[in-house]
Amino acid sequence: MKFYLYIDGEFCEASDGRRFDTINPATEEVWASVPEAGEADVDRAVEAATRAGRSGPWARMSAVERGRLLYRLGDLLKEKSRAFGEIETRDTGKIIRETSSQAAYMAGYYHYYAGLADKIEGAVVPTATDDLLAITTREPIGVVAAVVPWNSQMLLSAAKIAPALAAGNTVVVKASEDGPTPLLKFAELVHEAGFPPGVVNVVAGFGERCGRALTAHPDVARVAFTGGPVAAREVIRNTAENFAVTSLELGGKSPLIVFEDADLDNATNGILAGIFGASGQSCVAGSRLLVHEAIRDALLERLASRAAQIRIGDPMSAETEMGPLCTRRQRDGVERAIAETLEAGGELICGGRRPGGFERGFYFEPTILCTEGEAMASYERELFGPVLSLRSFRDEDEAVHLANDNAYGLAGGAFTRDLGRGIRVGRRIRSGISWINTWRVVSPAAPFGGFKLSGYGREGGQDVIYDYTRTKTLWINASEVPLADPFRMQLK
Repeated sequence: MKFYLYIDGEFCEASDGRRFDTINPATEEVWASVPEAGEADVDRAVEAATRAGRSGPWARMSAVERGRLLYRLGDLLKEKSRAFGEIETRDTGKIIRETSSQAAYMAGYYHYYAGLADKIEGAVVPTATDDLLAITTREPIGVVAAVVPWNSQMLLSAAKIAPALAAGNTVVVKASEDGPTPLLKFAELVHEAGFPPGVVNVVAGFGERCGRALTAHPDVARVAFTGGPVAAREVIRNTAENFAVTSLELGGKSPLIVFEDADLDNATNGILAGIFGASGQSCVAGSRLLVHEAIRDALLERLASRAAQIRIGDPMSAETEMGPLCTRRQRDGVERAIAETLEAGGELICGGRRPGGFERGFYFEPTILCTEGEAMASYERELFGPVLSLRSFRDEDEAVHLANDNAYGLAGGAFTRDLGRGIRVGRRIRSGISWINTWRVVSPAAPFGGFKLSGYGREGGQDVIYDYTRTKTLWINASEVPLADPFRMQLK
């Protein structure tokens, strides 16, 4: 199946004709061909976005009209969510139940920001004299480079594209080289919705030829990046050239605390959703389980039993509960981290290997490790796989200390019947998100982002729309008296 870049309102090949194959993680077979964008293609896309934002129909469009287009885009995404789910499942291995429902849910992001498009307001600023009027307005920041990874790409791209367009900007989206086809398909909806040429452009490619060319481009004014810390450092270096305003969402190693008074059924479900949902391939995966020593064994027994019952299989089947990992590279990294953890004294409770019965595919079993010692690889690193690392604690202070004793700070949370303690602990955890008695809940109305190596900036919520604008001050002289001659002014 062939896909195409989307530049200046047209579906096209890469300038030099290069293409690359994308692999179905469930079968390890090539299923699609994608153009490999290079610097020339990035230039074309940014030039189209610049032109559309400065002199095209988009530049003259009212906020109300922009909102209508965004709402139409959300409607189309909802109508065609099943088709998008199938493409994403085939390209990334995420189960069809999640990809199709997530595509439908992402329509809400476009609807939410469609409603905010005509609510970006300025102010009248008090001045020293009634004759001078100072008015502030919010103007689009310019061309936005949205760089997203393969996982949850419909959500991650919506959280960037929707507020950027609502604020009047234009966008160049770079899809990941791993699983890029959903975003290339998404361009068809942009086209069908009626956005003017150049407003949204979608490219796919690799680091230096595409990613660096985009984030360092002199006409890019804003970079919204989701990925890992290594790539983020490159992005920061790139934006030193163009001074682009940058936001970074860089994943996490989220701590999930279970206190002795927790509802164990609820906690068990939250843990399973947090680490084995999406095969653990989530930036907010609850991969570090901190459990009170009084209930450690009872909870561990429940988790191991439930993990063994998870149905691994074809991600296109509605019966499947866990599909493969996205790439062979990812699975190999998970296996290495588990081996290092066991060598360091970790204990394997369940899983830890490739499941039987699968001749092909990057499958891996739900895995639980006890990691009570220091410097355990699976406990400290973001693995992006179905691996849960457990430690026990004695009291609230120790739980909070363990939760914060990590380089990441995207999400965290606690399960407890004591709501006061839940709120207290949620506020003490150094993370951008704290969930109490739940997990993996997101909304377009709620900010999303992290602390420490999980990056900076926020996505979601009302305020983020202002991150895609710059303030302009208009000074108006309302006096009928001419300005004083600057060379005949009298000293007071």
